[in-house]
Amino acid sequence: QVQLVESGGGLVQAGGSLRLSCAASGRTFSRYTMGWFRQAPGKEREFVAAISWSDGRTYNLDSVKGRFTISRDNAKNTVYLQMNSLTPEDTAVYYCAAGRRQYGAVGTTGADFGSWGQGTQVTVSS
Repeated sequence: QVQLVESGGGLVQAGGSLRLSCAASGRTFSRYTMGWFRQAPGKEREFVAAISWSDGRTYNLDSVKGRFTISRDNAKNTVYLQMNSLTPEDTAVYYCAAGRRQYGAVGTTGADFGSWGQGTQVTVSS
């Protein structure tokens, strides 16, 4: 397993941008599919985006397509979530996750990921 630490959350006005970072420990980061999930108050955790370890394939939640971009830098053991055009509905705790997946697979459920960070709060004001 890897240890994950998120950063970059905060308070932003609607229409603004934030970039979340997730730093991973361990030497095998490049072999992990990485994902971002979020959980708003009173709601279940939901998948946001994921990027495969093998070919950089990505997959996003429909409601964030065109606004959020997931990327990774294997040399820095870090995955990013660039969030643009934020709305109050994006307010949540955002969690980074890592999972071992087959070649080309990204994973979109919590069960696809075995390691989780502690979360970072994102608050979007209207």
